[in-house]
Amino acid sequence: MKYALICLFCFAFVPKTFTQDSLRKFWLGKTTGNIPHLDYGLGEDRLGGAKMTYLDTNIVLKIIDSAGDNYKVQLSKYHSAYIYKSLVATDSLLISKPYYLTDKWMIWGDSTNDYVHIKTFDKLPYTSIQQLSPTRIVIDVFGAVSNTNRITQLNTAKEIKAAWYEQPEDDVMRVFIELNHPQIWGYHIAYDTSGLLVTVKRQKDILQWSKFTVAVDAGHGGSNVGAAGVTTKVGEKVYTLQFAKQLQAVLAENGFNVIMTRTKDTNIAMADRVLMMRSINPDILISLHLNSDPYDTVRGASTYYRYIGFRSLSQAIYNRMLALGLNEYGNSGSFNFGLSGPTEYPNCLVEIAFLSNKSDEKRIVDPIFQRQVAMQITEGLKDWLTVNNVQLPKAGTFIKQ
Repeated sequence: MKYALICLFCFAFVPKTFTQDSLRKFWLGKTTGNIPHLDYGLGEDRLGGAKMTYLDTNIVLKIIDSAGDNYKVQLSKYHSAYIYKSLVATDSLLISKPYYLTDKWMIWGDSTNDYVHIKTFDKLPYTSIQQLSPTRIVIDVFGAVSNTNRITQLNTAKEIKAAWYEQPEDDVMRVFIELNHPQIWGYHIAYDTSGLLVTVKRQKDILQWSKFTVAVDAGHGGSNVGAAGVTTKVGEKVYTLQFAKQLQAVLAENGFNVIMTRTKDTNIAMADRVLMMRSINPDILISLHLNSDPYDTVRGASTYYRYIGFRSLSQAIYNRMLALGLNEYGNSGSFNFGLSGPTEYPNCLVEIAFLSNKSDEKRIVDPIFQRQVAMQITEGLKDWLTVNNVQLPKAGTFIKQ
């Protein structure tokens, strides 16, 4: 795909609405901020609209239109996305290239992670999905034309079974990373000084609860009250903290390391919670909430995940929650919640019950029930860890394909 050189004066003519004329112009910018992200479209809901992916900073974007608070960006010939203007810094000195080449790959591991490094000469946008049976991380690098003629894998890589690429479109390179275990334990995508680096977490060899760090998130807090009890009128933020403290105690009793996003009634923005998790890098995240519905007859427990590779965690916890006699409200995927977005660790959001239903609310306020919920979530987590305890083969062991 060939791009015209960017005009130094085009920023004076930023279009305010989508028009055919505006589609003939473009300008360039780079992602900025701590956690920039792309959206699929301009749709909005209470969680902000469907997100495509979190991105690294300083990624070059081709901006082709403007709509309200969003830019429309051209990722490749056949792919576009939207991004908040506050997450992009336009740059009149940037010049679009006719193509962006990749170079050699290197795959290796250290004591805890495996790595795939793809040498590139520019920071290009990307998105990733997860696949099961076989378990793979699939990354599309937009604008990239492969000039990769060597992929070297060292024996220090323990979780990555193989890695390769396809060029499904002239300006999209698709990266496949196949794993040795059925469970994806998390991965991080970012650029270093010489290319794209994918960090892949390994499965732990021995199933010991003490080896796992679980982050517990008490939803809402401070001025973010959440839903209110239909009878008590008490805010969701109060009860989620009570449940979180019970879960903290039960997890600790079972030997887990536990980290809390909050331990008191404080304001913590969703972006700050995501950054906190990035800093802590837990093995697992569980976020606790209480549901509400305009119809007071709606009741029950539900769990939520975004990525298919993390579904099994939320299903295991959901199954245990139903053992409390709660109605089914479902295990929902593709959930556009901020803490469901990171790929760095398996995560699950638990909507324990409905504050808008009198029967559910009566149980929610009961400390005995709060303890029971904590025990069931812990048992669900243990169920999931036990199922995924597939040990690495010993050196020299033949694996029948």
